[in-house]
This record gives sequence, structure tokens and C-alpha cells, in this order.
Amino acid sequence: MGEERVAKWYFGGMASCGAACCTHPLDLLKVHLQTQQVTKMGGGQMAVHIVKGQGFFALYNGLSASLLRQITYSTTRFAIYEVMKQRMSESSGAPLPFYKRALIAGFAGACGGFVGTPGDMVNVRMQNDIKLPIEEKRNYKHAMDGLVRVVEEEGVPRLFRGASTATFRAVLMTIGQLSFYDQIKEYLLSTPYFSDNLSCHFTCSLAAGAIATTMTQPVDVIKTRAMNAKPGEFRGLWDIITFTARLGPLGFFKGYIPAFVRLGPHTIITFILFEQLRKNFGILKTPVI
Repeated sequence: MGEERVAKWYFGGMASCGAACCTHPLDLLKVHLQTQQVTKMGGGQMAVHIVKGQGFFALYNGLSASLLRQITYSTTRFAIYEVMKQRMSESSGAPLPFYKRALIAGFAGACGGFVGTPGDMVNVRMQNDIKLPIEEKRNYKHAMDGLVRVVEEEGVPRLFRGASTATFRAVLMTIGQLSFYDQIKEYLLSTPYFSDNLSCHFTCSLAAGAIATTMTQPVDVIKTRAMNAKPGEFRGLWDIITFTARLGPLGFFKGYIPAFVRLGPHTIITFILFEQLRKNFGILKTPVI
């Protein structure tokens, strides 16, 4: 069967950073739609409102925090998933069944979600800053400035506010993206219609993005509210859940369409970049027969 290349541990983080640069405006719109209280705008209306009021580059507000989040969150989860998957596959001498991939992905997502919480919180705040009144703006200069100011003004524990929901979301996200991507890819490659090329990677990543969005959206809404809340605004996680529930069942899926519009392209770009890194710069290895 010849030789194939396997990914290095940091390829996922690199690919995710590249995808974040492309999809950051969509992520920003998702945060704005999830946190709006009175005005009911759609994604297009919100984009026009932001550009008219703040200028085009306001759509990239918080990009440094988004990159920080990918460097911590995505690098961790991809690294753990790929390394554990490769080593377990080598020890067993056969491709892993889906349930083992899902378990590995869940563990990797939990680690990545916790590590990435500070960057994620600063990311949400910087994205949401442009719609606040002048007197309420936090005006973080960049991601590192945001981290330092949170520690100085609110204390270290505040960096991990929302860590429980962020970690749970990351578990679902990583299962939906990584393990389902591998499973779908394995199935497609077993048919005569696909080979290990761009069309296969696109199809698998599109499906994985849709699955991940559906699995994570309710948690994502709660996480965003927790991270964006002012000190004392909510008494705890259950208070956030009941507040969201008062908006109706669809309150937990607020911003679903822009979330998929953002996560779909992000997942596709991430895996296409990841696969190109793997195929061109990965470690040569004899595949399991």
C-alpha cells in the first residue's frame, strides 16, 4: 500500500489559526447575535450596523484574542487527539473503532477547553466591546492586554469564569469535529467514489461542521453569556440557564445560522489546511494494513 504521512502534533493549531483569520468576522457576528437583548437583528443587519457605525475593520475586533484561543485551545485538543489516536492504533495494529476515537476526542476537548478558557473569554469581550456605550467599553488593546487587565482588575479566577461550560462545549465540539471527521473520511475512502484528496476533505469537514454546530449550540449560547457577564450579573450557571430559558426554547439556539455559517467554513478551512500540512510536511509512516 506504500507509505502515508501522519500529522505532527502542532498541525491542528496551525490550521486552526489560519482558519480563524478567515472566519473571525462570522464569529464576531455570532457573539453579537447571542448577546443582544432588546434589538432583534439578523446576521446581515448586524454586519451592516457594525460596518456603518465602526468601520469595516471593526469586524476583526478581537482577532488577537481569537488567535490566542486557537493557539491554546485548538493546539491542545488536536495534539492530544492525534498523538493518542496514533499510538493506540499502533499498539492495537488496526484502525480504532469510532467509540474509542470519540472517547479520545472527548478527553482532548476537555483539556483544550479548560486551557483555552482565558483566551476565549477575552475573545468574547473584545468582540462584544464595540456595541457597548463608551463608558462601559473595556478597550483592551490586544489579547495579552486583556489577560493582564482581567488579572489586575478582577483577579486570576475570573480568567476561568465559564470554564465549566467552555470545557463541556469543547468536549462536544471535538467529538463532533475530529472523531466524526475521521469516521466519515474512513467511510468515504472505503467507497469507490472518493480518494484522499480535496473533495474528500471538503465533504468530510462540511459534515463534521454541521454535526458539531448542532451538538454545541445550546452550550455555546450559555458559555457566551457567562463570559460576557458583568461581575454579579448572574448568581451562577443555573441562573444563566433559566435566564436563557425565559427567551423560549429557541433561546438556546440563538445565532444558530451564523454559528453554522461561521463554524462550517472554519471547520472546512481547518481540515483542508490540516490535511495539506499532513500530506506535505507530515511524518512518513507505513499505514496499518
